[in-house]
Amino acid sequence: MRAIEDVPPDLWHAPGACGVWSIRDILAHIASYEQVLDDIAESLGGARETPALDRMISGEGAWNDDEVARRAGRSPDELVDEYHSAFERALDLLSAIPSERWTAAGILPWYGAEYDLEDFVVYASYGHKREHAGQIGVFRGARDGLSS
Repeated sequence: MRAIEDVPPDLWHAPGACGVWSIRDILAHIASYEQVLDDIAESLGGARETPALDRMISGEGAWNDDEVARRAGRSPDELVDEYHSAFERALDLLSAIPSERWTAAGILPWYGAEYDLEDFVVYASYGHKREHAGQIGVFRGARDGLSS
């Protein structure tokens, strides 16, 4: 969230923050991943419907670009709200999962038999957000004429 503090209005939609994506597109992408984490937590709690996760692991289309496109009409504020809502829900659900399930290899079979929930959260969630936050910082610095 610090990476997007005080983004000037004209910079939200400027392409190039991550490939062709703008800062707003990165935020839409991160919100979609937070929905996936929410679905993962739901599934580990016994839920049968996991629409965001199902879309991601289906292998159909270009999931990242498709999810950004699904959010094309949303403002940055709406995307922040979506992200926070999914984050808070996932946090509540994940905190209820017993520690032995966090380190059970293969608990997410689509992610890889050797990986556990902790691996997914650290690398695909936290690390992923950190990587995009760095890209936003570099993009903002380049646009402001600063070296990064």
